[in-house]
Formats: sequence, structure tokens, C-alpha cells
Amino acid sequence: MPATDLVTAELTLTGRITTASNATFLGSIGDAMVVYKPAAGESPLWDFPDGALAHREVAAYLVSQVFGWNIVPRTWLRDGPLGEGMVQLWREPDPAQSAVDVVAANRVPDTGWKQVVEGQDENGRIVAVIHEDSTAMRRMAVFDVVVNNADRKGDHILAMADGHRHGVDHGLTFHQEHKLRTVLWGWRGEALTAEECAGIDRVSEGINGELGRHLADLLTAEEIEALAERCARLRSSGKFPGPSGDMPAVPWPLF
Repeated sequence: MPATDLVTAELTLTGRITTASNATFLGSIGDAMVVYKPAAGESPLWDFPDGALAHREVAAYLVSQVFGWNIVPRTWLRDGPLGEGMVQLWREPDPAQSAVDVVAANRVPDTGWKQVVEGQDENGRIVAVIHEDSTAMRRMAVFDVVVNNADRKGDHILAMADGHRHGVDHGLTFHQEHKLRTVLWGWRGEALTAEECAGIDRVSEGINGELGRHLADLLTAEEIEALAERCARLRSSGKFPGPSGDMPAVPWPLF
């Protein structure tokens, strides 16, 4: 379907995702399956402006595009049955794969995975939250630092059959204050790769060009300035950050 049709063709609702905290619907535009989040269905938050989550989702997609890693599925703003909102192309994950998991604390794999935290499950057993140690997941962790993602839950990572990993649900991003809450802490303190640094540089350069012009329609000037500062700090440190500040370091629930 041509790009213009995704914006102008009829959006038909086919179902609702009832587990989402904001109004979230499945729909179709022609033969394209989409997720639709109307701005009118956003729940008020104490620390984010009302009615702006859809704009942040689109901003996250634009930054993802400049990184060049195809993290966020195509996302745009358009009118729909319940008013203007965020629309995102549906991506069907592989049910046989999971990029983030919970295992017994004594069963954490020696290779291929990173441990994040330990805790007790509902039966009092000691368990560990782990995530893949892969290029795709490292890229997502870098992306989350840059966009200041306050809600990277395990289920916000879609494990695709071909090994690719998509990130979704980016309404809680781009706050000018530090808000990073994520399950992807496994590389804290480790050095960034040359490829990861190059991705950050592309975003930094884009903020001063076309990316910055598009973000100006979606974010405040202060939020864009904070985005540039996060890129500069991450590039200067050359390594993955660790948790900091008074806010929780992981979202709740974790999945």
C-alpha cells in the first residue's frame, strides 16, 4: 500500500488490547494490520503532559529511523474512529522466542544472556530476570538511553522469527528529566562498540538537521535539547550507563 494510503485510507477497528493502560486498538488499513492509540484514550500521568504520548511514540520512530537499526515499527499520526492518535504497523512476534525471561537464579545460562536482577516469585523461589546478549538487544538498550525510555518492559520487546527484535510502546520517552527505567541493564559499565557510537553520532547530527525539524512538531524545545545532551553524554562516556537517581531503575510490572 502506498505511504499516502496509510494516512488517508479508512482505518477500521478489529479489536482492543485490554491489557494496555491506555486505550489501544487493533485495526486495519486496507490489507495492513495496525495498532491504533487515540490521544483521547490516554490516561493522565503525573510526570508527562496530557495528550502527548502519541507524539512521543512518533518521535521515537523518527529517532529509530536515524539510528538505522529498525527498532521501532513504522509509526505515524493520523485521524481514526476515535480521533487523532498514533498508528503503528503490526508486527507479529514469534511465540517460540523470548528476548527477556525469568529463570531460577541457579539456572542463568553461562553465555548468550545477561542477568538484570534477582528476586522472589509468588512461591518464594529465588529467580533472575535475564535478557539476550545480542547485537539487536544492545542496540535497543542504546536507543532507550538516548530517548530516555521510562517503560522498557520485557513484553515491549517483540522477538521476531528471523532474529530481529522490535521495540514498541514508547509513549513514556523524551522527558527532559532523567527517567530511564528498563529491563535491559545487562551491559551497564561495558564499552560501546564503534557501530553503536556511529548510531549515536547519526542522531546527534540529525538533531541539528532534518530530524530536529520533524521533532519540533512533536516535542518541546527543552525536550529536544535534553535529547541532544543525552547523546553527548553517552558518546563522551563511551559506555553503557548504570542506574542513577531516585527513580526506580526498572519498570513495574517487569512484563
